[in-house]
Amino acid sequence: MAVMIRLIIFIFLLSTIKINAQIRAAKITFERKTNLYKKFKGDDVQRWLREEDKIKTDYFELLFNDTCSVFKPQESDLRESNEWATSKNTVYQNLNSRKRYLIKNLWGEELHLTDSLFKRKWKITPSTRKIAGYICRKAMWQANDTTRIYAWFSYDIITPTGPESFNGLPGTILGIATEDGGVVYFAKKVEIIQPAAINLIPPKKKKIYTIPELKAEMTKRYGKEKWFKGMMQSNFGIW
Repeated sequence: MAVMIRLIIFIFLLSTIKINAQIRAAKITFERKTNLYKKFKGDDVQRWLREEDKIKTDYFELLFNDTCSVFKPQESDLRESNEWATSKNTVYQNLNSRKRYLIKNLWGEELHLTDSLFKRKWKITPSTRKIAGYICRKAMWQANDTTRIYAWFSYDIITPTGPESFNGLPGTILGIATEDGGVVYFAKKVEIIQPAAINLIPPKKKKIYTIPELKAEMTKRYGKEKWFKGMMQSNFGIW
């Protein structure tokens, strides 16, 4: 009986250590690599984009606590080549209210939008890999008929958020990739800090769109353009 009691106490202490070790707040630096040959499909892309410039690298940071997060581009004074070729969104997610706030640059204009958190049907697999020092489990999401997204999340960092508008897994997402490898996000560094609450609050703007409002306005302006459907899917259907 005494042996059994000691065993129960030992198991309890181990579980307590594990719970205490789980991370609920941090700053994560992400590197995103975009293959511009895959983004701008067609043979003509190679006429204006050199082979050595086809991979564009951007850096972001994710700040979060156990209820809120903000994903934003890292500030830099360096001038980028092909800056126009990729978008740099800022995304605030509130896990309690189930709301998100987005800042997007479209057509040279900074637009502020609000919407509910993105809902995705994830399939968690047994596959694992180490990212930024953390063992991560692989999950899949079928975005549409032609696009599958892979995500790697850590059970050790338990806030269910991630880069861009991604969320909904039992741990923080440290890696995201399209199936063809055209767009890949991977965490490069995890810093265990408690972000200031003010940094997780969206800014106040006079003009804030809902996603349906902006879609309706953009459809009215550009709906007949052949590039419109793909642009809308890329900006509002996946990321």
